[in-house]
Parts: sequence; C-alpha cells; structure tokens
Amino acid sequence: MTSPPMVSRILETSLYVEDLDRSAAFYQRVFGFQVMLHDFRMVALAVPGREVLLLFRKGGSTEPSDTPYGPIPAHDSQGVQHLCFAIPADALEAWRHHLEANGVALESELTWPQATSLYFRDPDGHSLEVATPGLWANDRADWPGTPAA
Repeated sequence: MTSPPMVSRILETSLYVEDLDRSAAFYQRVFGFQVMLHDFRMVALAVPGREVLLLFRKGGSTEPSDTPYGPIPAHDSQGVQHLCFAIPADALEAWRHHLEANGVALESELTWPQATSLYFRDPDGHSLEVATPGLWANDRADWPGTPAA
C-alpha cells in the first residue's frame, strides 16, 4: 500500500444557516472575518491563516450548482454543528470581554490539561469554540513536524 499524497491544511469548512445576512453579520462582528463572496446561496468569509468559512443557506445547495468551471456537487446539512477556532493563550481574557460586549452568552468554559476553551452559540445555534494552544496533540510545539518558534 502506498502513502496518500500530502494534505497541507483544511482550506474551507462550512455551516448551514437560515439567514445568510444575519449569520454573515455575526461572524463579521464577533470574529472580524471579511466577506469574500456573497450570493443567493452562500457567503465566503476569510479566516486568518488562509482558511475560509462558508455559510450556506439551508436547502440552497441540494442540487448541483453549475459554474463556468464545472458543476459543484450537491450538499446540505441539518442540525447543530460545531467549529473551534484557535486563539493565542494571551487572548483568552480579551475573548471573554469581547463576547460579553457583543451580547454573546458564554455557554461553557473548559480548562483542559493543556488548553482552555470557551463555548458559545451563533444565531443558528451552532456550537462555536475558541481554544488556546495545546488542545490537540498536533497543536503543541512537541508534535512531530511542528516548526520551531
């Protein structure tokens, strides 16, 4: 068996939302993400680190989408989803204050052995988390292949 070709990172991830404008405004206000594309079925938001958060209107992509470059396969999702965003350790207190100042209720705070997580909800009830470094083994400086600081 051969090894799979290399994957660099997750480029984009998605959530499915009821109201694109409401959700885009939330992610712009709470996270500062910039809108790169906004159409009738989706909003693409720039996340630091060359990543993209796609917000799809629920039910808006259940059929393939034709583009000048070829069709995008159908997709959709129901229910509550989860995303976690990495934050610097020294930004934890600022995040607590920022969420409060923006009227976003802190649902839970977990102090893991190597990290801290703050949990809260977006307007569609999706579970969002910001976590300090070290939550996962591959987010630690001693993980094989991690560049030296």
